Amino acid sequence: MEARVEELDLEAALAGGLASEPTVERLTISCSSCGAQSTLAAGVAADRCPFCGTAFVATAVSTRSLKPEWLLPFRIVLEEARARFRAWVHSLWFAPNRLARDASTGRIDGMYVPYWTFDAATTSRYTGERGEDYTVSESYTDGSGRTQTRQKTETRWTPVRGTVTQGFDDVLVVASRSLPEQHADALRPWDLQALVPYRDEFLSGFGAETYQVRLPDAYQKAKTVMAAVIRNVICRDIGGDHQRIDTVETSYANTTFKHILLPIWISSYRFGDKTYRFLVNARTGEVQGERPYSWIKIALAVLATLVVVAAVVWVINSK
Repeated sequence: MEARVEELDLEAALAGGLASEPTVERLTISCSSCGAQSTLAAGVAADRCPFCGTAFVATAVSTRSLKPEWLLPFRIVLEEARARFRAWVHSLWFAPNRLARDASTGRIDGMYVPYWTFDAATTSRYTGERGEDYTVSESYTDGSGRTQTRQKTETRWTPVRGTVTQGFDDVLVVASRSLPEQHADALRPWDLQALVPYRDEFLSGFGAETYQVRLPDAYQKAKTVMAAVIRNVICRDIGGDHQRIDTVETSYANTTFKHILLPIWISSYRFGDKTYRFLVNARTGEVQGERPYSWIKIALAVLATLVVVAAVVWVINSK
């Protein structure tokens, strides 16, 4: 029988209610380069950070944090993640040769990354204007000095006010500061309906990052996401051809949250003085990555193009 996913009361938590929630104490390693705080396999004394590739000697510190209640287990296995890495690299123009080697033999880490989810029922009161287009005829003088007539579109604006409601379920906020947010967000969608209760056994063979974005900050981020959706709802409610929103006052009810772990395959590599990351959603196989360019390959391609252009010009002039 599937476990029913339970939400925690957000207002109570923000008011200090987290003190009664289960916590977990782990030995974590803090990367001096990117700041990631993650666990390492038992008995490992030296390693490199899976998020930025920086080598370090493991100096573990005991930390206590809110225990994740739910997670999604790994579905995509390592070899499939590596195959997707190779396919992604082969699709890139002007990629360094080293990147292709890393895709075939380089290290890829399986990491459980922390996220927050938020639910809310919102009511928003707004004021604004509805714009409706209409056409008028106007006269003008053309270049020949003759009077012409043309149609011109103008907009009639009418003040409006109203109230809209919108429900939100599982607004997802990454609790890691170690991943590029735009790439972490692009790994969606996640099949959150398949969440299972957290058990330590799921972490066997994988790393896990401790959350760095605290609950209050994550909630503010979630409210920003909700606000964008609410503005779209308001625009539909205003109607017309154009909409202007002057004020919005939103109240939140039935706010709840979860602290969860989501599985990601990650390969980090340094090229020049910059760190690049390749990410795979370990549930769906969705791929996101940052890529370096080989300026040698680009220079050779430009040189080859110039040679071809010069040859074509020579052939044309020699006729």
